[in-house]
Amino acid sequence: MTTLDPPRDLKMKMQALEMEAERTILEQLRAGNYEAFEQIYDRYSPKLTGNLVRLLKDRDLAAECLQEIFVRLWEHRGSIDPEKSIKAYLFRISENMVYDIFRKVARDEKMRAHFISFTTEAYDHIEKALFDQEGRQLLHEAIDKLPPQRKRVYSMCKLEEKSYKEVADLLGISQAAVNDHVTKANAFLKDYFSSHPSLPVLILASLLYNSLS
Repeated sequence: MTTLDPPRDLKMKMQALEMEAERTILEQLRAGNYEAFEQIYDRYSPKLTGNLVRLLKDRDLAAECLQEIFVRLWEHRGSIDPEKSIKAYLFRISENMVYDIFRKVARDEKMRAHFISFTTEAYDHIEKALFDQEGRQLLHEAIDKLPPQRKRVYSMCKLEEKSYKEVADLLGISQAAVNDHVTKANAFLKDYFSSHPSLPVLILASLLYNSLS
């Protein structure tokens, strides 16, 4: 038996009711209602925890961060705007907290060695993580060291954000070949960046900016 999706107008009404319910909870939170605080915790802590664990690769550290996020929420409850998304507010706190940790990682060799072993996936959108001129320059220097075809494929996929199919069609190669070039380029870039102690923090940050939206 096929389950039909609710009509569009019904979906909109449901969303409106959810927004109104959350607005009420936030107003209660502002007034110091602890039950409202617990409702927010129960709703958003699983998603926050999942992202923190995936980013930090350390459940204990993720748990500490989660606790701090909600401590800050409670301490600043009076400044909460019920008209704004509490989800965005919580994830912004999380984003800032993890980025601060990555800053510390950049200055600590042992922590950096621990984190760099988990960062291959970060190169999927590496350009978005490199906010300073030095980082962008280092990225392009590394890409320039790739073989010509691999450089072309990687640049099209990761910097121009073309799909594997688009790149395969444009270059007249198979999607499997595109994937092979990107995989090997990622491995090279990981080794290259690990020798530059100032950069891993920016690479790690890309995980956050591409997953907490």
